[in-house]
Amino acid sequence: MKKEIIATSVALGLTALALQAARCKPLETVPYVDLKKYVGSWFEIAAFPQWFESGCSFTSAAYGLAPDGSIIVKNRCIKENKIKIAEGRAVVADRTSNAKLDVQFQWPFKGKYWIIALAHDYSYAMVGHPNRNYLWILSRRSTLDEQIYNELVVQAANQGFDVRKLVKTVQV
Repeated sequence: MKKEIIATSVALGLTALALQAARCKPLETVPYVDLKKYVGSWFEIAAFPQWFESGCSFTSAAYGLAPDGSIIVKNRCIKENKIKIAEGRAVVADRTSNAKLDVQFQWPFKGKYWIIALAHDYSYAMVGHPNRNYLWILSRRSTLDEQIYNELVVQAANQGFDVRKLVKTVQV
């Protein structure tokens, strides 16, 4: 029993060290995002809990290109049996990759929206913040293959996200 406790403690300590080391590295985004392919509807598969999504289920987002080049953002969820909608705008912060965006729902507050994983067919994506306190796994469908989900979780952990905080979103 004592050996098991020691082994568990060592494993947790090594995990914490690896997580800290990954958090010290800059967050890597995907090399390029074709915004015309990225816009459209996305379902939240899992996320780090945030105050602005507290009590939400059936969470989704719709993105559209605006004439000025910004992206119209419409997040929606069901909360207390009512549809809740939050509308905002995103602007590309890195024109080389289009993978770093600044999103604003309420002036003057902006949030970083960095696309850190993206399927070649744009069927799923993973979005995070460079401080690693925000993470979303998104899919074009309300479900995501479990193997793909697990691969994204491993990728997030390798990028320094504490995936123990990840919570699956009720969708179906």
